[in-house]
Amino acid sequence: MNLIPRNFFLDDFFDDFGKVRTNDFKCDIYEEGNNYVVEMDVPGYSKDEIDIDVEKGYLTISAEHSAERNEEDKNYIRKERVYGSTKRQFYVGDVDENSIKANFSDGVLKVIVPKQEEISSKKKIEIE
Repeated sequence: MNLIPRNFFLDDFFDDFGKVRTNDFKCDIYEEGNNYVVEMDVPGYSKDEIDIDVEKGYLTISAEHSAERNEEDKNYIRKERVYGSTKRQFYVGDVDENSIKANFSDGVLKVIVPKQEEISSKKKIEIE
């Protein structure tokens, strides 16, 4: 009878080995004047690997790493840097897509989304 599981000693060392994590982009969303501002940590990505789209009121931020080449000579003990794509999506409502601005500096993406002026859809109906 074996009281210690077979992988007991290596479990903490290789705990997440081979698992792909999703939604690794951590972000802050706040209002600044007449704008929504999204500040997102995107470490390890270049500006060319990040895409920002707006469609039907949803702001989508996605990034994709392509696989590293010439890895045949490496004998990995642990590999946590995953290559592939990931994205985050936020509902921002109807916005003017041409007014959205974004900048990327030191691994932080900042997207400024101007709020649409609210038009009152309430109409008083007179009774005849």
